[in-house]
Amino acid sequence: MSHTAQTTDRPLRTLVLGGARSGKSAYAEQLVASEAVRYVATAVADPADADFAERIAAHRARRPADWTVVEGDPVAALAEPAPATLIDDLGTWLTGRIDARAAWESPRGIVGPDVDALVTAVAGYSQRLIIVSPEVGFGVIPATASGRLFRDELGTLNQRLADVCDEVFLVVAGQPVRVKPDRASASAAALTDAATTNAPLTAATSATGADLTATQAVSVAGATAAAGAVADAASEPASSAAAGDGAGPVLTKPVRISFGPVSGPDPIVWAAAEERQAQLTKPAGALGRLEKLANWVSACQGVCPPKQFERARVVVFAGDHGVARHGVSAYPSEVTAQMVANFLHGGAAVNVLARLADASVRVADIAVDGDTAPEISRHKVRRSSGSIDREDALSEAEVQAALAAGATIADEEIDSGADLLIAGDMGIGNTTPATVLIAAVTDTEPVVAVGRGTGVDDAGWIRKTAAIRDAMWRARPVVKDPVALLRTASGADLAAMAGFLARAAARRTPVILDGVVVTAAAVVADQLAPGARAWWVAGHRSSEPSHTIALKRLDLEPLVEMNMRLGEGSGAVAALPLLRAAVATLGEMATFAEAGVSTADAAADAEPAGA
Repeated sequence: MSHTAQTTDRPLRTLVLGGARSGKSAYAEQLVASEAVRYVATAVADPADADFAERIAAHRARRPADWTVVEGDPVAALAEPAPATLIDDLGTWLTGRIDARAAWESPRGIVGPDVDALVTAVAGYSQRLIIVSPEVGFGVIPATASGRLFRDELGTLNQRLADVCDEVFLVVAGQPVRVKPDRASASAAALTDAATTNAPLTAATSATGADLTATQAVSVAGATAAAGAVADAASEPASSAAAGDGAGPVLTKPVRISFGPVSGPDPIVWAAAEERQAQLTKPAGALGRLEKLANWVSACQGVCPPKQFERARVVVFAGDHGVARHGVSAYPSEVTAQMVANFLHGGAAVNVLARLADASVRVADIAVDGDTAPEISRHKVRRSSGSIDREDALSEAEVQAALAAGATIADEEIDSGADLLIAGDMGIGNTTPATVLIAAVTDTEPVVAVGRGTGVDDAGWIRKTAAIRDAMWRARPVVKDPVALLRTASGADLAAMAGFLARAAARRTPVILDGVVVTAAAVVADQLAPGARAWWVAGHRSSEPSHTIALKRLDLEPLVEMNMRLGEGSGAVAALPLLRAAVATLGEMATFAEAGVSTADAAADAEPAGA
């Protein structure tokens, strides 16, 4: 295992497949909507084909005016680098290559050199690349020799490109499903898990850059039917132009994501772990909470003894909050973006602690009030959330997008091998909405719940308390509706965290909770997915008063108490070695029988009668 904290890179090569009029081109364009794009158009208009010329014109009208358009051979285009390249599409390219070689009546393989050249160019290309291609079987192909040739050559081409691309999406009726990394190949066990937890096996698109769209969760049909889960995706959402006040794009069409009740860790394995504890070379209960933690991990993994965590993953959700403009924090909002850059360079506290704890770090820009690196802003919902003391934090479309973004990030991490997740936070002013959520759900008076966050003085504390009081008043009508509560009184980052935590539980993946912000999101996530709390352990207790209130609500006891209040996931990562120690004791200690050590029962049995 590596001891270096890392950040994830954005997928470099993406293949988008779909049938005619499936929406595959529009989806591919969304993936690079905010970037300086070189558009490689493989289709050439035929003046005699008015319908095809009309389609080409529609594509041209949809493309941003600042895109560079290249009409011709994609192999030649890829010989020159560009920040982002979109090739659309390979069906017309393949047709052109077959035409050029007059190969329609020839055996398969005549265009092999052309296919080889394209696959080689794609595999060796080192910039962002999106490729659109028709999927075989999703269109009408004549049952002729020429039709079969096109079908077979296209199928070969798509398979070879899918092999060298980092991710592959299949678009059906405008809805994208990610098939690489594979979310649906799973085994019958995965489908059983989905049915048990009411968790859809899903893939989702993500908001990208400045021209953002709501993340769309798309259920894999078979698993969804088995699970009875709901992913009520609306039609493809559109984003409006940035508002004049610089608030960023506004999502206009909500995409609804649902979470069902979650079953807990395996009780049979839990009992087996407890039984094994009694056989280890120690007095019963001598390791205290380490024993209970180990039993919990064993039940979460479904095996006894448990396995040591191989890919512990920290995801820091970053976002700004409009309420920070009103004096509730000791630091300006600009610090959020600056700290995000610090995370990327490995210089933050969570990076240092993660290196020691054998975890890696990812940062996700959900609502930072500024531009961040493209690889971390794929799921960005908006710039800064609304000032919750006087306006809603999010629109309905935005809260749904944020929930879906968090769920998608959890899916991405779990599908990539994460076996333990930690959510962290970064956002100036974020303890204000966190306190509002906790106080509103638990019906706690503001003055009891409010802490000093980043260290505000007395005047700042008074302003913060007033803002929380006003936000709680606004949230009161929706306090029983977790989604509406997030929309009204949280922020895109907290909503994404709630989706992340709910989905992790549905995917039967344990989580260490961090401080007050993450735990506030957890309070709501447990309402979104009842029973999710069984998959979480509290890493530490923050010095923020509302954190203790939230932990009591979730019935969680913190692992460590170090008076930490940094956030970032730092408290949870500080507790990770304890969890590793618990796993090691249950998994690696010898039993009495293995070590040849007598037990108290054995000693009693050997004692002479009457002694």
